[in-house]
Amino acid sequence: MENGETSAAVELEEQKKEGKYLTFILCDEEYGLEILKVREIIGLLDVTPVPQTPDFVKGVINLRGKVIPVVDLRLKFEMPPAEYTKETCIIVVDVDSLLMGIIVDTVSEVLEIKEGEIDPPPSFGDKVDVKFILGIGKIKGQVKILLNIDMVLSAEELSVLEQAAE
Repeated sequence: MENGETSAAVELEEQKKEGKYLTFILCDEEYGLEILKVREIIGLLDVTPVPQTPDFVKGVINLRGKVIPVVDLRLKFEMPPAEYTKETCIIVVDVDSLLMGIIVDTVSEVLEIKEGEIDPPPSFGDKVDVKFILGIGKIKGQVKILLNIDMVLSAEELSVLEQAAE
């Protein structure tokens, strides 16, 4: 591969990150999801627990006749659990053709983030896996962690969710 092709590939990768993001709060930190991955935002519904699933899998919900697994993102990210409030909501996302709900503290806004406002994920060495971080958004002096929702759960965890939804 020539140098021109490499920089073109990097530029294409950067352009992929540019776009609209739904931002939300988790444990006083702001995160963002690509808006194209978001199907809808709903209030907290009754979640039916599913036995023998990881702690971060809260269970399943019935959304208009479709069973959707629900993950508490705080627990997945090993943050302290929090009491659910009227602000707590479920963001329904599409992950590899699986609809999944993620519980967040509160939804903030939809932001248009330009490529120049997105830095690559930081490196914390081999011990910390950051593949689920798409990049770090710097908007109006604030930092937002942009998530690659397709990478937040491992293939094994997604398989558990698919089974829970069946």
